Amino acid sequence: MSEQKKLCFVAMGYGEKVDYPTGRLLNMDATYFNVIKQAVEAAGLHCVRADELIHSGTIDVPMYEYLLKADVVIADLSTYNANALYELGVRHALKPHTTLLIAESKFQNPFDLGHTVIRRYEHLGKDIGYSEATRFQKELKEAIQEILKNPQIDSPVYTYLKDLKGFEESRVVQELPIPDGSDLQTLNKIVERGQKALDEGEFLRAKELFGMAGEMDPQNSFFVQRRVLATYKSKSPTAVEALREAWSMLEPLDVQRSADPETLGLAGAVQKRLWEELHEIGYLDRAIGYYERGFYIKRDYYNGINFAFLLNVRGRIVTGDDRIADQVLANRVRKQVVEICQELMRSDFDQRSDQYWILATLEEAYFGLQQEAEYLEAKQRAEQAANQAWERTSTEEQLEKLRALLEG
Repeated sequence: MSEQKKLCFVAMGYGEKVDYPTGRLLNMDATYFNVIKQAVEAAGLHCVRADELIHSGTIDVPMYEYLLKADVVIADLSTYNANALYELGVRHALKPHTTLLIAESKFQNPFDLGHTVIRRYEHLGKDIGYSEATRFQKELKEAIQEILKNPQIDSPVYTYLKDLKGFEESRVVQELPIPDGSDLQTLNKIVERGQKALDEGEFLRAKELFGMAGEMDPQNSFFVQRRVLATYKSKSPTAVEALREAWSMLEPLDVQRSADPETLGLAGAVQKRLWEELHEIGYLDRAIGYYERGFYIKRDYYNGINFAFLLNVRGRIVTGDDRIADQVLANRVRKQVVEICQELMRSDFDQRSDQYWILATLEEAYFGLQQEAEYLEAKQRAEQAANQAWERTSTEEQLEKLRALLEG
């Protein structure tokens, strides 16, 4: 590859992944496209991730070729991604140098990587803020340029087995293909089109595309989650049939025992909508259970505010001590949601992509707690942060539902 532009292969997850130790949702695509790829290209290299290679066939052969032949490999270990850790091990066994490890700031080093340099970056919610992306791009670019200019042993395999020699690269005859981004059948392009369809409300098209992505990478729960979302939002052929189909799609994720807050949030949403359509209390009870689990695992405002609202819904149906218990718990959860939102607002809030929803959630929490002054202040801030008219419409509709519950 001496006459070609050098190449960097990136080992990492893609889509939105849950960081289970912290319960946070991290958007790995934001890391790749907004930070890694830009840093690599600024350093003068081609940048390739596995989903830019996967077609309908297997990824195994090209993945091993890239791990061996790439001039640089960057492994992002955030969320303890098993595939990235395995690919890092393969790279460390094959090559003594030019491997970079990165991870989100709250990643805790596994014991075997305790003496390995891991460069850190910070997520804000799902995304990475502009200033942090700019900072880490610069750090990563300089690190790439340095290890190419002055390669040092960075593999613990070659550090501790000092007489070991690297694999003979001359045995790999073919040059690595460089994706040019024009192939619409790679996993990356299919997911990109699926997300675009979802954002534009073309739910049946999004369902089809995320179904294709799931066939290409059956182990990736993110594609199942996106397909579930597209399916129930499509309301096709009817709202109830779409919801039941979406529920059947969740079954492979073992929703009854899942600790994934995204899966639990979707399960809660589907059961909640089945309750609204069919008015069978079993759906309501299950929706409350899923939102409750998702909230206590992730401690997030989305699951929390939905959990509190549905407790008030059930509190209108049950009687006696059960009614009192649901009403008391709903307000306790809202107080926790207020704390969560306030905490998010104290740290780089202006760089978050979900500013409106944090403020709207705070508005709903204060409304439910009947704290008038705080509610009006949060409402004003939310109105100023809204980017789309439908955002305020959605919030106002939710508040009207809550008002009816509290006044009944």
